[in-house]
Amino acid sequence: MRKANEIDFWRGFALASIFANHIPGFFFERFTHRNFGLSDSAELFVFLAGWSVRLLANSSEGFSLPRLMLRLAARAVTIYAAQILITMIAIALIATASLWFDQPLLLEWHNAAAVFQDPAEAHVGLVLLTHQLGYFDILPLYVVLMAGAPFMAAVDRLVPWLLLPGSLAIYALALTFNINLPTWPTEGVWYFNPFAWQLIFVLGFVLARDDGIGGFVSRHFALLRIAALPVVIAGVVVVLMNYAPDPFKVPWPPLFFVFDKTYLSPARLIHFLALAAVFAGDFAYIIRFLKPVGRFLSMLGRNSLNVFCVGSVCSLLGQLVRFILGGSLWVDTTVLIIGLAAMGLTAWLSELRERLRSRSAALAASA
Repeated sequence: MRKANEIDFWRGFALASIFANHIPGFFFERFTHRNFGLSDSAELFVFLAGWSVRLLANSSEGFSLPRLMLRLAARAVTIYAAQILITMIAIALIATASLWFDQPLLLEWHNAAAVFQDPAEAHVGLVLLTHQLGYFDILPLYVVLMAGAPFMAAVDRLVPWLLLPGSLAIYALALTFNINLPTWPTEGVWYFNPFAWQLIFVLGFVLARDDGIGGFVSRHFALLRIAALPVVIAGVVVVLMNYAPDPFKVPWPPLFFVFDKTYLSPARLIHFLALAAVFAGDFAYIIRFLKPVGRFLSMLGRNSLNVFCVGSVCSLLGQLVRFILGGSLWVDTTVLIIGLAAMGLTAWLSELRERLRSRSAALAASA
């Protein structure tokens, strides 16, 4: 088990924030950072996913390219399996609540209606990831990004100078021509557009390098932090003023100028990068003065996939509890405590399993 570190801490921070943000009307949601700027924990989560792929690639320096690509592809399969599992659990929870409390309208929650009204097509869509439940739609993006990670690693090894320009070109085309993946059997498009969100994933990957753009950022970090501070402040002002550009009054193509989450508009991307620049490096102070918080969130981040799955299910349970009992402060406080405790227990059990596995391997080797 690795020690608490900045990447794991911020990944744990993102997981805790996503848990709170996925409960509409939740009292504690108002304190998450999405209420103080244009970006939210989704950008942080995907950026750190790309950063983690770079760390994985670095730890596999001795691997042949095919072996590295296979390792990354296996990770994509694991994430895909997790998405199918938590989606089935979510559908079962919605159905159970509907039957138990005689509330048929619950079956329409979060885009679940097609599962009950047209189960044959809907289940095919769930397997293909073309049908996604609301609040369970970020892992499908992660699956697609990780499925593309082997090719990203190949480009990085063979023609590294092409990776970021190629990603920027795909991003620009997606925003210019409204390119997105369709949903099925319900008509629509993916809430998290993979053609746009791949850019922040690639940025996490390239900024984690010791050379290239990553090296440039490391060498000029102090200056970049100063330049980023006004952007962060501007984000706070924009949110407090409740300002959003009118898509009918901005230049063409409009997706470059509005604050759109689906297409990760430049304003959101720039705000996130500025936020990252301002707060990067603060983990040293957090672990010093708020050690229990730093260690807890780092533990969540070390076991991000398991914790994310449990946090997603807990968010849905929190929604159902608030629907039944109402959204009072005591209900929200109880939901928060139980949800974070469940996520923490999941992380602890995950690490316990790894320790027991390592101990068994050591005993087998010494026998």
